[in-house]
Amino acid sequence: MPELVYLKYEDLDDMLKVIIYSAQSMLGVIPMLYHINHADKHVLFIQTGTIGNATIHYFVQNEKPPKKFIQLKRLSGDYAYVEGIGTDAQSLYVPVLKLVKSTLEFPL
Repeated sequence: MPELVYLKYEDLDDMLKVIIYSAQSMLGVIPMLYHINHADKHVLFIQTGTIGNATIHYFVQNEKPPKKFIQLKRLSGDYAYVEGIGTDAQSLYVPVLKLVKSTLEFPL
């Protein structure tokens, strides 16, 4: 049976540090950032690990993400919502993927 572990973050910037850490690993894999409206809350989440042993990192907010990407500065961890991919080589540009439906049940 697949096991999911949920980690809820107090601040979005803390959760985004998981993306920076993943991008700096040997595999260089950048997790996808998803947005879904769940129980009238806006949930941003990423999945790490493998199928059957996954960890769901999530953050709950009252409003939907204002733009389509997050510009995430690799060195400082600072972030900003932006409309598209920019030219700053020191930043990761992470798309915010809007989901309509998911089988995940977030413990809010």
